[in-house]
Amino acid sequence: MAMTRESWAFVFGLLGNIISFAVFLSPLPTFYLIFKKKSTEGFQSLPYVVALFSAMLWIYYAFVKREAALLLITINTFGIVVESCYLIVFLIYATKKSRLSTIKLLLLLNVFGFGAMLLSTLYLAKGAKRLAIIGWICLVFNITVFAAPLFIISRVIRTRSVEYMPFFLSFFLTINAVMWFFYGLLLKDYYVALPNTLGFVFGIIQMVMYLIYRNATPVPLDGPVKGQELSGGHIVDVVKIGSDPNRGGGAVSKV
Repeated sequence: MAMTRESWAFVFGLLGNIISFAVFLSPLPTFYLIFKKKSTEGFQSLPYVVALFSAMLWIYYAFVKREAALLLITINTFGIVVESCYLIVFLIYATKKSRLSTIKLLLLLNVFGFGAMLLSTLYLAKGAKRLAIIGWICLVFNITVFAAPLFIISRVIRTRSVEYMPFFLSFFLTINAVMWFFYGLLLKDYYVALPNTLGFVFGIIQMVMYLIYRNATPVPLDGPVKGQELSGGHIVDVVKIGSDPNRGGGAVSKV
């Protein structure tokens, strides 16, 4: 019996859940290191705060949409739990300054920012209009995140080093973007589908850049390098101070 459009959408959404599940868990080595050393050292909380905010947005969108939104709810519920755990561990072992800045960021983005969006859409819009507003917010936020690999691509070109752009992470994030693109396309949910086209394109670019520069002689940058990579819609915290191989980062995912 031929599979329907909805059946295919479920298959792609399920595969997207499985891959996103794995990517959500990819920062575990980072947090094991934090727990082991009892210090957050050079790691930053921004990727996990943003990932939590993203999962909250998609959960809200899914509950407003209701129809065929179960797979969005499952993966982003998992994301909220995981990112909250990461942030709790971070706050326990962070310095006073870092802890305070993280709390401020959480209040600004995840409490007041999300709260303002929630209240305004609940009371100022209804039905399809409410869904469209939330969808556009998710779409614009996703595009902003997906476009961020331009910074790490620039760094790869300048340093001729792929140290901050692991091939397999780029590969799985690209596949993840493909899964969610077809999920959105088959359900005619373009708020999900459109941003993931950008995720696919940047994922391909990153893999091509890796193949070009994987055997190149690195050009060191002066001074410590410290920053954020948002890769294919999945934020990767990258920190390098000197040549310490134990400093690294983790990836956190969203649809």
